[in-house]
Amino acid sequence: MQELPRKNWSKQPWLQLNKDEISTEFQQCRDEGKDLSSVEAEFSSLLESDLELDINQRRAEALLDQVSELPMVEDYQFDEPSDLENIKAKRPVAADLTGSVPVGDKLKDKVLGGWLGRCSGCLLGKPAEGRKSAQIEKYLKAQGRWPLDRYFSLNAPDELISECEFTKSMPTAYEEHIDGMIEDDDTNYTVTGMAIVKQYGADFTPNDVAAFWLMNIPIFHVCTAERVAYRNLVNLIPPPYSAQYQNPYREWIGAQIRADFFGYVNPGNLERAAEYAWRDASISHVKNGIYGEMWVAAMIATAYMSDDAETVIRAGLSQIPARNRLTVAVEHIIDLKKTGASYEEAVADIRSRWDENKSHNWCHTISNAEIVAMALLWGENDLEKTLCYSIMPGFDTDCNGATSGSVLGIMLGASKLPEKWITPLNDTLYTGVAGYNKVSISAMADETIELISRIS
Repeated sequence: MQELPRKNWSKQPWLQLNKDEISTEFQQCRDEGKDLSSVEAEFSSLLESDLELDINQRRAEALLDQVSELPMVEDYQFDEPSDLENIKAKRPVAADLTGSVPVGDKLKDKVLGGWLGRCSGCLLGKPAEGRKSAQIEKYLKAQGRWPLDRYFSLNAPDELISECEFTKSMPTAYEEHIDGMIEDDDTNYTVTGMAIVKQYGADFTPNDVAAFWLMNIPIFHVCTAERVAYRNLVNLIPPPYSAQYQNPYREWIGAQIRADFFGYVNPGNLERAAEYAWRDASISHVKNGIYGEMWVAAMIATAYMSDDAETVIRAGLSQIPARNRLTVAVEHIIDLKKTGASYEEAVADIRSRWDENKSHNWCHTISNAEIVAMALLWGENDLEKTLCYSIMPGFDTDCNGATSGSVLGIMLGASKLPEKWITPLNDTLYTGVAGYNKVSISAMADETIELISRIS
C-alpha cells in the first residue's frame, strides 16, 4: 500500500497550526503569567514564517510543547489551579443563602424557564455571532431597530446585509422565518449535559464526558478548544491532558457555554453543580476556562433560590478560587453597577479593556463573563433588557444571550417570561446531538425534572 505523503495531510486546517493559534498561544501564556523571555524570539520568527511548510509545523508543535513547561513570572498575583481538589481548597468562604428550593409545579416552572431563556437568548444572538459591535449597531439603526428590542430581521437591503456581514444562509434565525431554536453549539451542549447525566448518572466522570462526545457529537460540530480536545482524545490523549496538549484555546468560552444543564439538575446545590461543571470542563479547558463553567453552573443552581442578580453572581464566584482573573473581572463589573455607572458606560469600560478585533479577546471566557454579569445586573430582572444588553456590545453574542437568558429564566420561571420572546420558539429545539435532532423544549424540561428526582 502506498504511504500517504505527510506534507499533504498535515496541511488540512483541522490538523495544522496556524498563525492565529501561535499568536493566541503567546497571549494565553502571558495571561497565565508564564515567563516568555526564553521563547519570544521563536514566537516572532514563527509568525514571520510559512506555516504550510512541514518543517515550520514541527517548529510550532515543538514551541507549544516547550511553553507548557515554562516557569511563572515571580510577581504573578493570581493562584489558579485546574484540579478539583485545589480549586475547592482555594475557594472563598461562601455566604449563607437564605432562600429555599421550589418544589412541584414551581420547580417545573423554573426548569422550563431556564430552557426557554437559554433558547431565546441564543436565538436572539445567533444572527450577530461573529459580527463586530459597530456592524450590529449600524445594521439595526438602518432598520430603525436600535436599541435592540426584538429578534433580528432580514428585512434589509442586500448592500446593508453584505456590508455588516450578516447572512441569509440561516433564515430561520431571523424573525420572519423562526420555527424553533435552530441548531447551535450553545444548545447542543445543554442537551449533551442532560444526555451525559441520563446515561452515566450522578457519578459521571471526565472520561464519560469524553466518551459521550466521541460517540455522539461529530467533530465539525465542535470548535476551538473543544475541537483540539476532540483531536487529542482521538489520539488517545486522556483528560485532563486532552485540555492541555497544544491547545491555545484552553481559556476560551467553550466550557462556559456547557454549564447550564449542570446547574439545572442541581437546584440549590451550588457545590455539586460546580463539580459537575468541572468534570465536563476539564476535558478541554484549564484555569479560567474551567472556572467560567463552574461559575455559571453555580449561578444557575442559586437562581432557583434567589431573584437578586448580585446574590446569584457572587454565589457563583464562591465556587471558584478566590484569587483568579475571572473573579477580579466580574467583581469589577459589580463595582461599576454599585458606583452608578450607566449600561453604556459599562459597555465602554469592557471595550476599553478587551479588543473585539482580536479573536482571543472576542472569544475569551472572561470578556464574555463580564458581559453576562453586566446584562444580569443592568437588566433588572427584565428578560428583554437582559437579553438585549447581552447582545448589543458584540463579542460572543449567542453565547452571552444564551447564558444570561438561562440564568434569568431560572430566576423568573417560564410563567413570567414574555410571550414576545417565547412564542416564536414554537416549543422546538434542533440539535446536532445524536438522538436529539428535533426535540420539544418542554420535553427537555420534563426530562430534567426526572433527572433531578433521580440524582437527589
